[in-house]
Amino acid sequence: MSTSTYVYGIAAASHPSLPKQLSGVGDPPRPVRVLTAGDLAALVSDAPEGLRPKRRDLLAHQAVLAEAGAAGCVLPMRFGSVAPDDDTVTGVLAERADHYKERLRALDGKVEYNVKAVHDEEAVLHRLLSENPEIRAMTEANRQAGGGSYEERLRLGESVVAAVKAREAEDATEVRAALEPAAAAVSVGPESTGWLANLSFLVERATAERFMAAVEETRKAFPHLELRLNGPLPPYSFVEPGPAKPAGSVLGADAAEE
Repeated sequence: MSTSTYVYGIAAASHPSLPKQLSGVGDPPRPVRVLTAGDLAALVSDAPEGLRPKRRDLLAHQAVLAEAGAAGCVLPMRFGSVAPDDDTVTGVLAERADHYKERLRALDGKVEYNVKAVHDEEAVLHRLLSENPEIRAMTEANRQAGGGSYEERLRLGESVVAAVKAREAEDATEVRAALEPAAAAVSVGPESTGWLANLSFLVERATAERFMAAVEETRKAFPHLELRLNGPLPPYSFVEPGPAKPAGSVLGADAAEE
């Protein structure tokens, strides 16, 4: 039975050669090798059995991309991209050659920054009270009534939840609008109960400082928001257009990078 193939990234076949003895995922680490098909090359190794996103292997995956990416553009595959064998990899490279070559041109010299936004709970409640006369009146009535009845407290709670939800949607739109002009492209990440916005921005390396300054300006403009900036990252979210492929797909955007 042949060993499956772990894929780190895709580059042009003319990409400067990898440093010798580069190691990848696994224990012991599997040697990284190069598969070519026409004008394209894939950085691969044998895939360890039972691979899980342990810190050591996540770092090894990132190190291969960082090492190779320092010498030229590499399309990063997300951690856990595995093909049945080497022939499958070269077959996909040949089949999707035009797509990968276009992406290599589009992503050359660019990095990804991920921005997640969440409400500062106390600050957003204070803001809702100042902006929403109805909630303010209900809160004051309950206070004067010693807390109010169960039904009154329930009605106030439901009103607050609805107002917070509406504010989350507005804030997500405004964060994107504030940062998008400083980026070459934006990709909306999967929804999560933990964040009101999960956005990935494609940014020219040369203008990264301008993008980070825009993030700082957004922090100042929205003091009721907490913004988490992660990057620069390989442009994982821009290898494939549109929604990410399902987990386990071959040479696609198939798993989270964090």
